[in-house]
Amino acid sequence: MGETKQKLVLVAVILTLLLFSTAASANKSAVTIEAPATAQNGSEILIKVHVSHEGNNFIHYTEWVHVKVNGTEVARWEYSPFNRPDSENFTKEIAVTIKGPTEIVAEASCNIHGSKGPAKIVIDAK
Repeated sequence: MGETKQKLVLVAVILTLLLFSTAASANKSAVTIEAPATAQNGSEILIKVHVSHEGNNFIHYTEWVHVKVNGTEVARWEYSPFNRPDSENFTKEIAVTIKGPTEIVAEASCNIHGSKGPAKIVIDAK
């Protein structure tokens, strides 16, 4: 094998190891919800959805995040290989108007490993 071929094989092996070492340490996308436990009926509150995921490159990333209020999807963020989240851990915010007891469900999914499952909270209306 010529010296140039050996160098190309070595570069290919190193690139492969780098790509798969990130995926090997990766996990499913997970969310937590930050919101008040109670709110005045008719008021608007800010909901923060914190997303965590080990891996954020063009091969492996959080593919989507969604938020449902009382069973209806009210926010969705879609990502792609060249439109990824800014980092492995990020936060999305939405404003929600409280109309009685309000159930908030959020979920995120990795394009390779999927989701750790939805997070859920219930906000009591005063």
